[in-house]
Amino acid sequence: MNLSLTNISPSKNRQSDFDCDVLVIGGGPAGCWAALEAVATNASVVLVEKGYCGSSGATASAGTQIWYVKPDPEEREAAMASREAMGGYLSDRDWMRPVLDKTFESVNRLADWGYPFPRDESGEQQRISVQGPEYMRLLRRKVKNTGVTILDHHPATHLLVDGDRVTGATGIVQQGGGEWQVTAGAVVLAAGGCAFMSKALGCDVLTGDGYLMGAEVGAELSGMEFSSAYAISPAFASITKTALYRFAQFYRRDESLIEGAGSARGRSIIARTLLSEPVFARLDLAETDEVRTILRQAQPNFFVPFDRRGIDPFTQMFEVKLRLEGTVRGTGGLRLTGLDCATTVPGLYAAGDNATREPICGGFTGGGSHNAAWAIASGSFAGVAAAGFAKANARPHSISDPQAENLARNPSHYADPTAILAAVQNEVFPLDINYFRTHDVLSAALKRLDSLWDDIKTAVPVDENGTLRLRQAQAMTATARYMYKAAISRTETRGMHRRDDFPKQDPAQHHRLVLSGLDDILIRSEPVGSDLLPEVAE
Repeated sequence: MNLSLTNISPSKNRQSDFDCDVLVIGGGPAGCWAALEAVATNASVVLVEKGYCGSSGATASAGTQIWYVKPDPEEREAAMASREAMGGYLSDRDWMRPVLDKTFESVNRLADWGYPFPRDESGEQQRISVQGPEYMRLLRRKVKNTGVTILDHHPATHLLVDGDRVTGATGIVQQGGGEWQVTAGAVVLAAGGCAFMSKALGCDVLTGDGYLMGAEVGAELSGMEFSSAYAISPAFASITKTALYRFAQFYRRDESLIEGAGSARGRSIIARTLLSEPVFARLDLAETDEVRTILRQAQPNFFVPFDRRGIDPFTQMFEVKLRLEGTVRGTGGLRLTGLDCATTVPGLYAAGDNATREPICGGFTGGGSHNAAWAIASGSFAGVAAAGFAKANARPHSISDPQAENLARNPSHYADPTAILAAVQNEVFPLDINYFRTHDVLSAALKRLDSLWDDIKTAVPVDENGTLRLRQAQAMTATARYMYKAAISRTETRGMHRRDDFPKQDPAQHHRLVLSGLDDILIRSEPVGSDLLPEVAE
């Protein structure tokens, strides 16, 4: 294995220029697994991260379940069937099987590397979950020790191209200022999803940057209508880990019980109630000290904001809200052409939340579990494929930044990122727009977002310090437009996509919706894999 990264060399013209076989954009689980698998093929790899690889993003902030299933035929069958109906039968077992295989293999590698999985009464390790901080520290250490060059606090802003092929990226050096450029044989986008800076736990760095960068060079997106994921959160905190609410009951201000709020349909009942009045919770189904101790040990960070305020959530009511998590717990993202996780653009691969999870989740997912498995497997598949592409294709002779060239041709105006962010949040946060969807409301919101996009797409920041903030605001605007374009087109309720004006699932719409373009967004339908037939969706 090449541990010295001799193929990476600083440019003579700029200190922050590099050249490598594979550039990975994003330092969460998907990016780390992509880097590990790529460097294992003797490829030279650079990983750039908006924050600090190992502590930035949704996974690093909390524990997460993993879709880890032993290779027993009956267990695998049950695992694949478990969420097919919830996802609207848009998943594909030809994807599920290799994802389960790769996840099982990779989690076992974590154990070999020393991850401290808990043990049951018989002493057997339970490998179905990880604690985010320990998991990401281990991944960073492994990535660094294999010779990958990690560039922390180096957010990517634009992809570089040579003709129709992606050949690297440019971005910002946050500590010290200036810009960086990496030319590469192939690029893996693993920059996460988009939670629209809703303060969901660990998600404020997830602003849809990868969607916009991919779309700018011609990549397609899929599943963007499945983006209305909201998590229960204390009104005074960003903790969006919701497993403990299984022990909660929900109340109105007068302490009257909200019937059904703790059921399988509870999220919708809470959302409907929040349209007219506040909602309160209490973990009063955890009745014994023993259970409460177990819950504190299982999710210690859940209790931190309560303890700081002197609130006992087991005995005292506390106000809750639904905090948007968008595509982080949705399923949409860049469309993949196959198990190599290639996009429709040569040299560009996508993984984790940056890629659509429809192949394994269909139109519904939640926190952890399938998401964690997808990050591991898609990152691994993309890393290997990107390295293979880089080795099989001659290095580019010339590169260009089409977006920079567009700005040069089209002088623009200054824009206020704070105002843009507020405008986008006004369209995506309200439950009566994004959760309970109707044609009229969605169309009006999309019209406002289209107008906003026209105004900001070639805008420039007032100063260098605003470059990243403006780029993030542009990415969130683009993401919202893709979400609502697809949501208008799917005239049914399927998965997490709810249409109040079309409350039933329509067997005739058993297909995926694929989007492309920037100014004029095109949309087409695509059939689902052969394992699931349209009539099953009745």
